[in-house]
Amino acid sequence: MDIRPYTIAIPDEELADLRDRLARTRWPAALTEDWARGTPVPYAQRLARYWLDDYDWRAEEARLNRLPQFLAEVDGQPIHGLHVRSADDGAVPLLLLHGYPSCFVEFAGIAPLLAEPGQGGAADAATPAFHVVAPSMPGFGFSTPLTSHGWDIARTAQAFDELMQALGYDRYAVFGEDVGAGVSEQLCLDAGDRVLGSIAATDPGAIATAYTPPTDHLTDDERERHDRLKDARTEDFGYLALQTSRPLSIAYGLTDSPIAQATWIVEKFQEWTDPRAGLPEDAVDLDALLTLVTVTWFGRGGDGAANMLYEAAHAQAAWGRQHDRPQGMAAFGEEPLMERILNPDGHLAFWREHPRGGHFPAMEAPDELVGDIRAYFARLLAV
Repeated sequence: MDIRPYTIAIPDEELADLRDRLARTRWPAALTEDWARGTPVPYAQRLARYWLDDYDWRAEEARLNRLPQFLAEVDGQPIHGLHVRSADDGAVPLLLLHGYPSCFVEFAGIAPLLAEPGQGGAADAATPAFHVVAPSMPGFGFSTPLTSHGWDIARTAQAFDELMQALGYDRYAVFGEDVGAGVSEQLCLDAGDRVLGSIAATDPGAIATAYTPPTDHLTDDERERHDRLKDARTEDFGYLALQTSRPLSIAYGLTDSPIAQATWIVEKFQEWTDPRAGLPEDAVDLDALLTLVTVTWFGRGGDGAANMLYEAAHAQAAWGRQHDRPQGMAAFGEEPLMERILNPDGHLAFWREHPRGGHFPAMEAPDELVGDIRAYFARLLAV
C-alpha cells in the first residue's frame, strides 16, 4: 500500500476563491431567527462575516500540520488522516472513526492526549497510551474525491483494516461514533481477533432512529417517552432522506456554495450538540467548527459524504451476524432511556454516562471521552 506523509497546503488561489464566493453569497429572505426551518439567515450572515473577517485559515492549517498526517491509497480510494504515535513504543494502536458530518478534524484535539496520557508522563496499566490513527471516511475531509461507487460500511471497514495492517498494527482497538460506530461494528465482525475491542459514543438521538434495538422490555411510561423522542426527531431527518435518495441533488449546492456547505453542517451542530447550548459555538469552539467546515469545503466533502450515506443506505445489511469482540459505550447527554435501550441487560463490557455533551463528544467533552477510552481499554488490557 502506498502511504505517504501529508502536509495540508491549500493554494492561495483556492483561499481567495472561498473568500470571493462568501462575499458574493445570494441570501434567502431573512424571515426568522428560529432554527426550526434550518439555519436562520441572520445567523448565517453573522457566521459568514466571521469566516471572512476574523477566522484565520492559515493559523488553523498550521495547527493541523503540527499533527503527523498520512495520505494512502486503499482499493483505489485516497484515504487521509492523522497518525499520532505515542512516545511509548508499546502503546495500543487505536483507530478513531468519526460520524456524519465530520472528518479527522474532530479528533485533532484529543489525538495528542490519547498518545501521551498523564500530561506526557509514563503510561501504566491504568492510563494506557495509544498510537492514534484517525482517518476521514471515504468521501469526507481530504479522503476525496470518491473514485468509485460502492463505498458502504463493509467496504470502508475492509479498507481501514488493511490500512491498520499496512501501518504495522496487526491488532488494534477501535472507537467509533455514528457512521463510525457502524464501521467499528463491521470491523468486529470481519477483522475478528485483530480487533482488541471497540467502544462507541452515543447520545439521545441514537435511540430515536429506525435502527433502535428492541424496546419490548420498556414500561408503558418509558415507551411513551421513547415515542416522544422519536416524534421530536422526525423533522430532523430531512438531510438523511435527501442524501440517501438523491445525493447529487444536494451535492451541487454543497460543492458550489461555501455558505451552503457551512449551514448544512452547522445546523447539525445546533441540533445534535448538548441541548443546553444555545448556539453551536456555545457547545464547541467556533474556530474548530469552521475548520471542520473549511476542510470539508476544500476537500469537496459535501459531495462525498452525501454519496457515502447513499451507499450505506442501499447496501445489504449484515443482520443476524454476531462476534465475540468486547464492546463498550460512552453515553453523552441526560437521558435515562439510553442505558435502558442500549444496555438493558448489562451485556456491554463498559458503560459510562455523562450529563453534558452530545453527538460530537471529542469536541464537546474531550476530557470525558479521553477518560472513557482510556478506562475501558485499561480494563480490557488488565484481563
